[in-house]
Amino acid sequence: MSFIDGVRAEVRSLPAYNAGLSSDLVRTRYGVSHIAKLGSNENPRGASALVLAHLAKWTSAASLALYPDPSCSVLRAKIAEKLDAAPEQLLFGNGSEDLLAIAAHTFLAPGDEVVTVVPSFGLHIIYPQSVGAKVITVPMRADLEFDVDALIAAISPNTRMLIVSNPSNPVGCAMNASEMRRLLSAVSPNTLVLWDEAYFEYAAGEAGYPDSLAVLRESGLPWLLLRTFSKAYGLAGLRVGYGVASTPELAGLMERIRTPFNINQIAQEAAAVAFDDQSHVMASVEGTRVEREQMRAALEALGITPARSLANFLFFDCGEDAAALAARMLADGVIVKPWREAGYETCMRVSTGSAADNAMFIESYKRRRAAA
Repeated sequence: MSFIDGVRAEVRSLPAYNAGLSSDLVRTRYGVSHIAKLGSNENPRGASALVLAHLAKWTSAASLALYPDPSCSVLRAKIAEKLDAAPEQLLFGNGSEDLLAIAAHTFLAPGDEVVTVVPSFGLHIIYPQSVGAKVITVPMRADLEFDVDALIAAISPNTRMLIVSNPSNPVGCAMNASEMRRLLSAVSPNTLVLWDEAYFEYAAGEAGYPDSLAVLRESGLPWLLLRTFSKAYGLAGLRVGYGVASTPELAGLMERIRTPFNINQIAQEAAAVAFDDQSHVMASVEGTRVEREQMRAALEALGITPARSLANFLFFDCGEDAAALAARMLADGVIVKPWREAGYETCMRVSTGSAADNAMFIESYKRRRAAA
């Protein structure tokens, strides 16, 4: 038996996460000058001017030679005050997916039961499986809304972790407060509720979107709420995510698994500046809402009905192999994300970009679909 054959079966059987394509790779391969990168839900406005001005000051080699603050003290204090949380309840990760991995390694053991939703953010399944947990997946309804009744039916006293992204990634729909409370009322006190709000800023101002932190606090359950600076804040390249845990004790267990310097100093400082610049976030969110609904109208004119979305993307069934269609669109310099989960292979997720890039997507979609 080779060394590789001796690696845990859970690891050898894991699927690779579909992290998408880079603009440089597509530009080089297809010889296109402009790329409409609409596969990773990035903010087309980028980071705020205040963040860029701060980063321009980073010229000291001495500063780069020192380890970063392992506690993210400045950023921790700002977020704790904003969320009315104890600083000890907060956790920081190299993107919120880092915290997903830490949670899986902290709270799950081989054979533990995890319940989540499909279609899913792939790491909600991959990370639990990597530690040997059994993942039970609950499909969304036919109208691509959460099936709360089915989720409740899937939860048992043996469920160790419940993972939900709200708004959903990749669909974009969201539970309201009533649905969230009904779901949590079925959860055992021995179950950790992992509530992933990567797209919180886009949804927070929408009618009916819940104050998830308040609902979790009133539940009396152990919980972990995740958010990120990668989306509305425009800092995807710096990798900063944060979590709020139900108790300092729960957060403290995760701190034992977290690598001590997982957020570099430049990223910490940029995130702190970005967190203070809420006007940039609000402008990004409003611009995205306008462009998202214009893209929705353009797709509906083509006979496509995207799912309801409170996020910065649209998810829809394109009626054919989405991976093949997306591959043809690369020749036009358009990057989208075809979905590969079983049962959703004809579905595609497209990010909301600039008006010009969104128009590129629509034209490429019409051209390449017709050429199939």
